[in-house]
Amino acid sequence: MNQNQTRSTGDGALLRRYEYEDGWTVAVDLGAAAADVSVDTVGETAIVVVEGGDEPVETEFELPGPAASTAVENGVVTIAGDTVADDTVEGER
Repeated sequence: MNQNQTRSTGDGALLRRYEYEDGWTVAVDLGAAAADVSVDTVGETAIVVVEGGDEPVETEFELPGPAASTAVENGVVTIAGDTVADDTVEGER
């Protein structure tokens, strides 16, 4: 396993990306208080919306590839995808 990225998304949330031989996982810790969270993925972009307070807060971030699954548990968003093999044969176009 390789941990390739650790960063704060600016609002205190911690984002980490892990890469494995057969796939990848992105985990975002929004905090245990983030009870009403929705996640949507479009291509290689994740859109996370946290309801609460006066207005919902929306955050978008890039993924290492298309998502295969998403989950939210205890304020942690987990998005996973498969590693895409490069089928290009050298010399072919």
